[in-house]
Amino acid sequence: MFASRPAVHPVEAPPPTDPVEQPTGVLMKDLPGMPGTAGGLGLRVAQFVFAGVALAVMASTSDFPSVTAFCYLVAATIMQCLWSFSLAIVDIYALLVKRCLRNRRAVCLFAIGDGITAALTFGAACSSAGITVLIDNDLNICAENHCGSFKTATALAFMSWFALTPSFLLNFWSMAAR
Repeated sequence: MFASRPAVHPVEAPPPTDPVEQPTGVLMKDLPGMPGTAGGLGLRVAQFVFAGVALAVMASTSDFPSVTAFCYLVAATIMQCLWSFSLAIVDIYALLVKRCLRNRRAVCLFAIGDGITAALTFGAACSSAGITVLIDNDLNICAENHCGSFKTATALAFMSWFALTPSFLLNFWSMAAR
């Protein structure tokens, strides 16, 4: 009446020992631009360089402290430089010791930090662009100010944000996929 039935237990195939037999392709965890990859390091270096040059150009003008938006841009690019430089050091370490940076806490920290710095950098670049347009087009007092430097610093801040956006999206996607 209660006869036992045979149970099927799946047996995993052993991994191939020959490296030629390994399946080709990129695993989803190893997307370029993720933390601990060469693409991620490249994005961090680009973020650092663009933010650093924007900071240097804006700080080279004598009248940036008189406008709050430009002070905000300087503060945001300082934070962007510090964040990108520190994560570039972490990426270099991970590449040298071949360590994976995809544990839950690290990815969560990277995603939150990238989100905060992306919001600050984008807000600062937008506010600086608005003030630059006001000075140049509406008030026509560009001859009295350093409009070229303001425009350059604003454009570089946007470029830093463009380099930061893929890092944020990849980290956020990786965090949400877990």
